[in-house]
Amino acid sequence: MKITAVEPIHLRVPVVDAIPDGTLDVLVVKIHTDEGLTGIGEVTSQSYVCKACFDAPRSAARRHGLTSILVGEDPRDVEGLWEKMYYETNRYGRRGAAIHAISGADIALWDLKGKIEGKPVSELLGGRVRDDVRAYASVLFADTPEETAAMAHEYVEMGLTAVKFGWGPIGPDPDVDVAHVQAAREAVGNDRDLMVDAGHAWDWETALGRTELFKPFNIAWLEEPVGQDDRKGYAELCKRSEIPIAGGEGDVTHWDFEDLIERGLDVVQPDIAFCGGITVCKRVSDMAIAAGRRAVPHCFSTGINLAASLHWISTVPNGDLVEYCLRPSPLMRKLVANLPPVVNGRVPVPTGPGLGIELDPAIEEEFTVRYE
Repeated sequence: MKITAVEPIHLRVPVVDAIPDGTLDVLVVKIHTDEGLTGIGEVTSQSYVCKACFDAPRSAARRHGLTSILVGEDPRDVEGLWEKMYYETNRYGRRGAAIHAISGADIALWDLKGKIEGKPVSELLGGRVRDDVRAYASVLFADTPEETAAMAHEYVEMGLTAVKFGWGPIGPDPDVDVAHVQAAREAVGNDRDLMVDAGHAWDWETALGRTELFKPFNIAWLEEPVGQDDRKGYAELCKRSEIPIAGGEGDVTHWDFEDLIERGLDVVQPDIAFCGGITVCKRVSDMAIAAGRRAVPHCFSTGINLAASLHWISTVPNGDLVEYCLRPSPLMRKLVANLPPVVNGRVPVPTGPGLGIELDPAIEEEFTVRYE
Protein backbone atom coordinates (compact mmCIF):
# COMPACT_ATOMS: atom_id res chain seq x y z
CA MET A 1 0.00 0.00 0.00
CA LYS A 2 1.22 3.49 -0.90
CA ILE A 3 0.22 7.06 -0.13
CA THR A 4 -1.02 8.66 -3.34
CA ALA A 5 -2.10 12.12 -2.16
CA VAL A 6 -2.11 14.39 0.88
CA GLU A 7 -4.95 16.91 1.04
CA PRO A 8 -4.75 19.85 3.49
CA ILE A 9 -8.22 21.44 3.69
CA HIS A 10 -8.56 24.83 5.35
CA LEU A 11 -11.86 25.37 7.17
CA ARG A 12 -12.74 28.76 8.65
CA VAL A 13 -15.92 30.36 10.00
CA PRO A 14 -16.90 33.71 8.44
CA VAL A 15 -15.93 35.80 11.48
CA VAL A 16 -12.83 34.89 13.48
CA ASP A 17 -12.59 36.98 16.62
CA ALA A 18 -9.23 37.73 18.24
CA ILE A 19 -9.97 35.52 21.24
CA PRO A 20 -8.32 32.28 22.44
CA ASP A 21 -10.72 30.00 20.56
CA GLY A 22 -9.35 27.17 18.42
CA THR A 23 -12.77 26.24 17.03
CA LEU A 24 -12.94 29.04 14.45
CA ASP A 25 -10.19 28.07 12.00
CA VAL A 26 -8.69 24.62 11.43
CA LEU A 27 -6.67 22.66 8.89
CA VAL A 28 -8.08 19.21 8.18
CA VAL A 29 -5.59 16.74 6.70
CA LYS A 30 -6.64 13.81 4.53
CA ILE A 31 -4.12 11.17 3.44
CA HIS A 32 -5.24 9.01 0.52
CA THR A 33 -3.91 5.59 -0.58
CA ASP A 34 -3.84 3.49 -3.71
CA GLU A 35 -6.32 1.07 -2.11
CA GLY A 36 -9.03 3.68 -1.59
CA LEU A 37 -8.59 4.22 2.15
CA THR A 38 -8.29 7.73 3.60
CA GLY A 39 -6.97 8.86 6.97
CA ILE A 40 -8.20 12.03 8.66
CA GLY A 41 -6.22 14.41 10.88
CA GLU A 42 -6.30 17.98 12.13
CA VAL A 43 -3.91 20.86 12.72
CA THR A 44 -4.87 23.53 15.24
CA SER A 45 -2.49 26.39 14.49
CA GLN A 46 -2.18 29.14 11.85
CA SER A 47 -3.88 27.30 9.02
CA TYR A 48 -2.54 29.42 6.15
CA VAL A 49 1.03 28.82 7.30
CA CYS A 50 0.56 25.12 8.05
CA LYS A 51 -1.09 24.52 4.69
CA ALA A 52 2.06 25.93 3.09
CA CYS A 53 4.09 23.39 5.08
CA PHE A 54 2.22 20.69 3.15
CA ASP A 55 2.09 22.39 -0.24
CA ALA A 56 5.72 23.56 -0.44
CA PRO A 57 7.60 21.67 -3.19
CA ARG A 58 10.71 19.59 -2.70
CA SER A 59 13.80 21.67 -2.19
CA ALA A 60 17.30 21.10 -0.90
CA ALA A 61 17.76 18.42 1.74
CA ARG A 62 15.73 18.89 4.96
CA ARG A 63 13.62 21.67 3.40
CA HIS A 64 10.83 19.64 1.80
CA GLY A 65 7.07 20.16 2.04
CA LEU A 66 5.21 17.42 3.91
CA THR A 67 3.18 16.23 0.93
CA SER A 68 6.34 15.59 -1.09
CA ILE A 69 7.79 13.65 1.86
CA LEU A 70 4.76 11.41 2.29
CA VAL A 71 3.57 10.61 -1.23
CA GLY A 72 4.83 7.17 -2.29
CA GLU A 73 5.46 6.01 1.29
CA ASP A 74 3.87 3.03 3.07
CA PRO A 75 1.31 4.56 5.50
CA ARG A 76 1.60 1.68 7.95
CA ASP A 77 5.01 2.79 9.22
CA VAL A 78 3.54 5.64 11.27
CA GLU A 79 6.36 6.25 13.74
CA GLY A 80 8.99 5.85 11.02
CA LEU A 81 7.19 8.48 8.95
CA TRP A 82 7.08 10.83 11.95
CA GLU A 83 10.86 10.63 12.17
CA LYS A 84 11.17 11.14 8.42
CA MET A 85 8.93 14.22 8.47
CA TYR A 86 10.80 15.64 11.46
CA TYR A 87 14.21 15.18 9.82
CA GLU A 88 13.23 16.28 6.30
CA THR A 89 11.75 19.58 7.57
CA ASN A 90 14.35 20.48 10.16
CA ARG A 91 15.87 23.44 8.31
CA TYR A 92 12.57 25.29 8.75
CA GLY A 93 11.06 23.10 11.45
CA ARG A 94 12.04 21.24 14.61
CA ARG A 95 9.52 23.49 16.39
CA GLY A 96 6.73 25.88 15.35
CA ALA A 97 4.44 25.51 12.35
CA ALA A 98 6.26 22.55 10.83
CA ILE A 99 5.60 20.43 13.95
CA HIS A 100 2.02 21.68 14.12
CA ALA A 101 1.53 20.51 10.52
CA ILE A 102 3.21 17.16 11.26
CA SER A 103 0.58 16.70 13.99
CA GLY A 104 -2.21 16.60 11.41
CA ALA A 105 -0.34 14.18 9.19
CA ASP A 106 0.49 11.93 12.14
CA ILE A 107 -3.13 11.79 13.32
CA ALA A 108 -4.26 10.96 9.77
CA LEU A 109 -1.63 8.21 9.53
CA TRP A 110 -2.76 6.59 12.79
CA ASP A 111 -6.38 6.81 11.57
CA LEU A 112 -5.32 5.21 8.29
CA LYS A 113 -3.33 2.45 10.01
CA GLY A 114 -6.36 1.60 12.13
CA LYS A 115 -8.57 1.41 9.05
CA ILE A 116 -6.03 -0.81 7.28
CA GLU A 117 -5.86 -3.23 10.23
CA GLY A 118 -9.53 -2.91 11.20
CA LYS A 119 -8.63 -1.73 14.71
CA PRO A 120 -9.34 1.39 16.77
CA VAL A 121 -6.33 3.67 17.30
CA SER A 122 -6.50 2.91 21.03
CA GLU A 123 -5.82 -0.75 20.27
CA LEU A 124 -2.83 0.19 18.11
CA LEU A 125 -1.48 2.16 21.09
CA GLY A 126 -1.54 -0.88 23.33
CA GLY A 127 -5.20 -1.15 24.30
CA ARG A 128 -7.54 1.08 26.27
CA VAL A 129 -7.81 0.80 30.03
CA ARG A 130 -11.25 2.46 30.01
CA ASP A 131 -14.09 2.64 27.48
CA ASP A 132 -15.06 6.18 28.36
CA VAL A 133 -13.24 9.17 29.80
CA ARG A 134 -14.35 11.72 32.39
CA ALA A 135 -14.99 15.07 30.72
CA TYR A 136 -14.29 18.51 32.01
CA ALA A 137 -16.09 21.54 30.62
CA SER A 138 -13.61 23.98 29.11
CA VAL A 139 -14.82 27.55 28.78
CA LEU A 140 -13.71 31.17 29.05
CA PHE A 141 -14.48 33.21 32.15
CA ALA A 142 -17.51 35.48 31.68
CA ASP A 143 -17.34 39.25 32.04
CA THR A 144 -18.74 39.22 35.57
CA PRO A 145 -18.63 36.75 38.48
CA GLU A 146 -22.41 36.45 38.32
CA GLU A 147 -22.23 35.37 34.68
CA THR A 148 -19.40 32.95 35.48
CA ALA A 149 -21.58 31.38 38.19
CA ALA A 150 -24.52 31.07 35.80
CA MET A 151 -22.33 29.25 33.28
CA ALA A 152 -21.03 26.92 35.97
CA HIS A 153 -24.60 26.02 36.98
CA GLU A 154 -25.29 24.98 33.38
CA TYR A 155 -22.37 22.52 33.39
CA VAL A 156 -23.50 21.02 36.68
CA GLU A 157 -26.94 20.48 35.16
CA MET A 158 -25.25 18.73 32.21
CA GLY A 159 -23.89 16.18 34.65
CA LEU A 160 -20.25 17.22 34.35
CA THR A 161 -18.05 16.55 37.35
CA ALA A 162 -15.24 18.97 36.44
CA VAL A 163 -15.11 22.51 35.02
CA LYS A 164 -12.24 24.71 33.85
CA PHE A 165 -12.59 28.46 33.42
CA GLY A 166 -9.88 30.53 31.81
CA TRP A 167 -8.65 33.79 30.30
CA GLY A 168 -11.24 36.60 30.02
CA PRO A 169 -10.90 39.14 32.85
CA ILE A 170 -8.40 37.04 34.83
CA GLY A 171 -4.99 38.56 35.46
CA PRO A 172 -4.65 42.26 36.27
CA ASP A 173 -6.68 42.55 39.48
CA PRO A 174 -6.44 39.97 42.31
CA ASP A 175 -9.84 40.97 43.68
CA VAL A 176 -11.47 40.29 40.32
CA ASP A 177 -9.66 36.96 40.07
CA VAL A 178 -10.81 35.83 43.50
CA ALA A 179 -14.39 36.94 42.82
CA HIS A 180 -14.60 34.83 39.66
CA VAL A 181 -12.98 31.75 41.18
CA GLN A 182 -15.17 32.01 44.28
CA ALA A 183 -18.29 32.36 42.14
CA ALA A 184 -17.34 29.32 40.08
CA ARG A 185 -16.58 27.23 43.16
CA GLU A 186 -19.85 28.12 44.87
CA ALA A 187 -21.77 27.27 41.70
CA VAL A 188 -20.15 23.88 41.03
CA GLY A 189 -20.09 22.87 44.69
CA ASN A 190 -17.34 21.18 46.65
CA ASP A 191 -17.78 17.70 45.18
CA ARG A 192 -16.68 18.64 41.66
CA ASP A 193 -13.26 19.58 40.30
CA LEU A 194 -12.59 23.21 39.43
CA MET A 195 -9.55 24.27 37.37
CA VAL A 196 -8.33 27.75 36.48
CA ASP A 197 -6.46 28.67 33.29
CA ALA A 198 -4.61 31.95 33.83
CA GLY A 199 -3.52 32.31 30.20
CA HIS A 200 0.14 33.04 31.20
CA ALA A 201 -0.92 36.23 32.94
CA TRP A 202 1.82 36.66 35.57
CA ASP A 203 5.45 36.26 36.56
CA TRP A 204 6.11 33.42 38.98
CA GLU A 205 6.11 35.59 42.10
CA THR A 206 2.67 37.03 41.26
CA ALA A 207 1.42 33.55 40.35
CA LEU A 208 2.58 32.25 43.73
CA GLY A 209 0.56 35.01 45.38
CA ARG A 210 -2.51 33.95 43.42
CA THR A 211 -2.09 30.35 44.57
CA GLU A 212 -2.32 31.61 48.15
CA LEU A 213 -5.48 33.54 47.34
CA PHE A 214 -7.01 30.55 45.54
CA LYS A 215 -6.24 27.96 48.25
CA PRO A 216 -9.64 28.29 49.98
CA PHE A 217 -11.35 27.25 46.75
CA ASN A 218 -9.55 23.91 46.41
CA ILE A 219 -8.79 24.17 42.69
CA ALA A 220 -7.46 21.01 41.05
CA TRP A 221 -4.79 22.88 39.11
CA LEU A 222 -3.68 26.35 38.04
CA GLU A 223 -2.94 26.26 34.33
CA GLU A 224 -0.27 28.29 32.51
CA PRO A 225 0.13 30.98 35.18
CA VAL A 226 3.43 32.15 33.68
CA GLY A 227 4.71 32.69 30.14
CA GLN A 228 5.13 29.56 28.05
CA ASP A 229 8.85 30.22 27.63
CA ASP A 230 9.44 31.14 31.27
CA ARG A 231 10.93 27.77 32.19
CA LYS A 232 12.81 29.16 35.18
CA GLY A 233 9.58 30.73 36.38
CA TYR A 234 7.82 27.38 36.16
CA ALA A 235 10.61 25.73 38.13
CA GLU A 236 10.48 28.34 40.90
CA LEU A 237 6.68 28.27 41.11
CA CYS A 238 6.41 24.48 41.10
CA LYS A 239 8.84 24.24 44.01
CA ARG A 240 6.66 26.51 46.14
CA SER A 241 3.02 26.16 45.06
CA GLU A 242 0.64 24.07 47.14
CA ILE A 243 -1.75 24.05 44.16
CA PRO A 244 -0.76 21.71 41.30
CA ILE A 245 0.62 23.59 38.28
CA ALA A 246 -0.38 22.59 34.73
CA GLY A 247 0.85 23.65 31.32
CA GLY A 248 2.19 22.65 27.94
CA GLU A 249 -0.56 23.39 25.41
CA GLY A 250 1.93 25.53 23.47
CA ASP A 251 4.74 22.98 23.56
CA VAL A 252 5.80 20.53 20.87
CA THR A 253 7.80 17.28 20.63
CA HIS A 254 8.55 15.02 23.57
CA TRP A 255 11.73 17.02 24.21
CA ASP A 256 9.72 20.09 25.23
CA PHE A 257 7.61 18.02 27.60
CA GLU A 258 10.66 16.30 29.04
CA ASP A 259 11.87 19.78 29.98
CA LEU A 260 8.53 20.72 31.57
CA ILE A 261 8.54 17.53 33.63
CA GLU A 262 12.09 18.26 34.78
CA ARG A 263 10.98 21.78 35.78
CA GLY A 264 8.43 20.22 38.11
CA LEU A 265 5.05 20.56 36.36
CA ASP A 266 2.39 18.41 37.98
CA VAL A 267 0.14 18.16 34.89
CA VAL A 268 1.42 18.27 31.30
CA GLN A 269 -1.11 19.14 28.61
CA PRO A 270 -0.07 18.28 25.06
CA ASP A 271 -2.48 19.24 22.29
CA ILE A 272 -2.55 16.26 19.96
CA ALA A 273 -3.26 18.46 16.90
CA PHE A 274 -0.38 20.83 17.72
CA CYS A 275 2.42 19.09 19.64
CA GLY A 276 3.41 16.55 16.98
CA GLY A 277 0.43 14.23 16.97
CA ILE A 278 -0.47 10.91 18.56
CA THR A 279 3.12 9.70 18.29
CA VAL A 280 4.34 12.54 20.50
CA CYS A 281 1.46 12.25 22.98
CA LYS A 282 2.23 8.56 23.54
CA ARG A 283 5.84 9.43 24.33
CA VAL A 284 4.75 12.24 26.65
CA SER A 285 2.36 10.12 28.71
CA ASP A 286 5.00 7.41 29.06
CA MET A 287 7.46 10.01 30.41
CA ALA A 288 4.84 11.53 32.71
CA ILE A 289 3.97 8.18 34.25
CA ALA A 290 7.65 7.34 34.76
CA ALA A 291 8.10 10.66 36.60
CA GLY A 292 4.97 10.29 38.73
CA ARG A 293 3.16 13.08 36.89
CA ARG A 294 -0.06 13.29 34.93
CA ALA A 295 -0.84 13.92 31.26
CA VAL A 296 -4.19 15.49 30.34
CA PRO A 297 -5.05 16.39 26.72
CA HIS A 298 -5.46 20.01 25.75
CA CYS A 299 -8.37 19.81 23.30
CA PHE A 300 -10.05 23.00 22.14
CA SER A 301 -10.76 22.78 18.42
CA THR A 302 -12.87 20.15 16.62
CA GLY A 303 -14.19 16.64 17.06
CA ILE A 304 -11.17 15.25 15.19
CA ASN A 305 -8.92 16.47 17.97
CA LEU A 306 -11.39 15.16 20.56
CA ALA A 307 -11.54 11.68 19.03
CA ALA A 308 -7.77 11.42 18.73
CA SER A 309 -7.36 12.64 22.32
CA LEU A 310 -9.88 10.09 23.57
CA HIS A 311 -8.09 7.20 21.87
CA TRP A 312 -4.75 8.26 23.32
CA ILE A 313 -5.80 9.10 26.88
CA SER A 314 -7.99 5.99 27.18
CA THR A 315 -4.78 3.94 27.08
CA VAL A 316 -3.03 5.91 29.87
CA PRO A 317 -3.42 4.31 33.32
CA ASN A 318 -3.81 7.62 35.23
CA GLY A 319 -5.42 9.46 32.31
CA ASP A 320 -9.12 9.50 33.15
CA LEU A 321 -9.79 13.11 32.10
CA VAL A 322 -10.31 14.91 28.79
CA GLU A 323 -10.97 18.55 27.97
CA TYR A 324 -14.42 18.88 26.39
CA CYS A 325 -14.84 22.11 24.46
CA LEU A 326 -18.30 23.65 24.67
CA ARG A 327 -17.86 26.50 22.19
CA PRO A 328 -20.78 26.84 19.72
CA SER A 329 -18.69 26.91 16.52
CA PRO A 330 -20.00 24.54 13.81
CA LEU A 331 -16.43 23.31 13.34
CA MET A 332 -16.60 21.94 16.88
CA ARG A 333 -20.25 20.94 17.05
CA LYS A 334 -20.95 19.68 13.51
CA LEU A 335 -17.80 18.89 11.51
CA VAL A 336 -17.60 15.40 12.98
CA ALA A 337 -20.99 13.92 12.21
CA ASN A 338 -20.75 11.36 15.03
CA LEU A 339 -19.18 13.70 17.59
CA PRO A 340 -18.54 11.77 20.84
CA PRO A 341 -21.18 13.03 23.31
CA VAL A 342 -21.04 13.63 27.05
CA VAL A 343 -23.02 10.88 28.81
CA ASN A 344 -23.33 11.16 32.58
CA GLY A 345 -20.23 13.29 32.72
CA ARG A 346 -18.13 10.94 30.58
CA VAL A 347 -17.27 10.65 26.89
CA PRO A 348 -17.26 7.25 25.14
CA VAL A 349 -14.16 6.40 23.14
CA PRO A 350 -15.12 5.68 19.50
CA THR A 351 -15.02 1.98 18.72
CA GLY A 352 -14.74 1.92 14.91
CA PRO A 353 -11.52 1.36 12.97
CA GLY A 354 -8.99 4.18 13.18
CA LEU A 355 -10.40 7.23 14.92
CA GLY A 356 -13.91 5.89 14.38
CA ILE A 357 -15.31 9.19 13.13
CA GLU A 358 -16.96 10.53 9.98
CA LEU A 359 -16.91 14.10 8.70
CA ASP A 360 -20.03 15.90 7.55
CA PRO A 361 -19.38 16.77 3.87
CA ALA A 362 -21.88 19.64 3.95
CA ILE A 363 -19.95 21.33 6.79
CA GLU A 364 -16.68 20.77 4.93
CA GLU A 365 -18.11 22.35 1.81
CA GLU A 366 -19.66 25.32 3.64
CA PHE A 367 -16.53 26.37 5.51
CA THR A 368 -13.70 25.47 3.11
CA VAL A 369 -11.44 28.42 2.27
CA ARG A 370 -11.05 28.68 -1.51
CA TYR A 371 -7.50 29.55 -2.54
CA GLU A 372 -6.77 31.18 -5.88
